[in-house]
Amino acid sequence: MSLALVALTSTNSVRGLVSEKAPEGVPQYVLDYAPLVWLHSQETYMPSDIQAQIDHTVPKVNWTSIEGVQSPLDLSNLDTLNSLGNTSVYLTSHEGIEANPQPAWIRGITPDKDGRIRNGTGSAIILANRGNETIDAFYFYFYAFNKGDKVLKMEFGDHIGDWEHNMIRFHKGQPTAIWYSQHASGQAFTYHAVEKQGKRPYAYSGNGTHANYATSGQHDHAIPGINLPVGFVMDYTDRGSLWDPTLNAYFYTYDSKTATFDAVNSRDPVAWLNFNGKWGDDQPPGEPEIFGQAKNVAGPNGPKVGMGDLGVGGVEGGLDDG
Repeated sequence: MSLALVALTSTNSVRGLVSEKAPEGVPQYVLDYAPLVWLHSQETYMPSDIQAQIDHTVPKVNWTSIEGVQSPLDLSNLDTLNSLGNTSVYLTSHEGIEANPQPAWIRGITPDKDGRIRNGTGSAIILANRGNETIDAFYFYFYAFNKGDKVLKMEFGDHIGDWEHNMIRFHKGQPTAIWYSQHASGQAFTYHAVEKQGKRPYAYSGNGTHANYATSGQHDHAIPGINLPVGFVMDYTDRGSLWDPTLNAYFYTYDSKTATFDAVNSRDPVAWLNFNGKWGDDQPPGEPEIFGQAKNVAGPNGPKVGMGDLGVGGVEGGLDDG
C-alpha cells in the first residue's frame, strides 16, 4: 500500500543537527544516515535510560519475587535471570502499572535543544553484517512506559517498558531501505522515499505508543502493516521534541549465524541483550478486554527478538517507494 510521503528532504529543519564522529569499529555512515525521532508535542512518556528500568523494577515470575538474584542487578549481568525463570521473568515495577500518581521515572527524559537526553542512555545501535557488502543497522529506542489506544472509549494496550526501532539497510556504505517498527509489525520503504533532514531520515513517534511512522499525522493501525489516515485504532504523530538517539547510545555488532552480540568498545555492557525475559510487568489477572485486547498488557521482549524477526523480514518482504 502506498503512502503519500512528503518531499525527500525536509526544508524545515529545526536545528543544525550533525552526526557525531562514529566510535572506532562503527562505520561513519551508520551515524551519518541515522534516523532522527520526532516525539509528539503532547508526549508524556519520553525516552528513558535503559539501566533505570532495572533500578525501578523487581524480577518476578508469576508475580513472585525471584530468589538468588545478583545484587546489584544491572546491564552487565541481567542475563543471569535466564537461569532463574528464562522467558517467564518480568521486570516488575515497584509501584505497579496502575500507580496514581505515576512515578517520575516512568516519564523518561525530555530531549534538550540539541536532541540529547541528559544523564541517560536510551538507545542501542546494533550492526548485523549480512554478507555481500550489506550491513543492517538497527537503531533501538527505549521508553519506560507505553500508553495504549482508546477504542469505544475504553483504553487498552498500556504496558511498562517499550522497545521500538528503525533499521536501515546499507549496501557498499549507501542506504537502500528503512524499516519502521509499529506495534507488532511495521513498514519498509526505500531510503530515497522518506522525509529527511539532510541525509538523516525522520521517524515520527506515535503519541504514547511510540510506534514509528515515516510521516506526520494520523495513522490507523488496526491492520498490521497497513497505514491509513482514518480508521478504528489510531496513532497520532507530529513535530514536538526532536530526539537524536545517536548522542547517547550503546554500540554493538550482531552475528546472525550464532545469535551473539559483541560490544564495539569495552565500556558498553552486553549481558542485557541476552536477557530472555520481559522489560515490564506481567499482564494483571482479570483485566477487562475489548476484542481480546486488555487495558494493561505484559511488557515487551528486548532487542534480541527484534534482531531475529521484525526489521529484516519487513525489508525483504517488500519495499514502498512512496
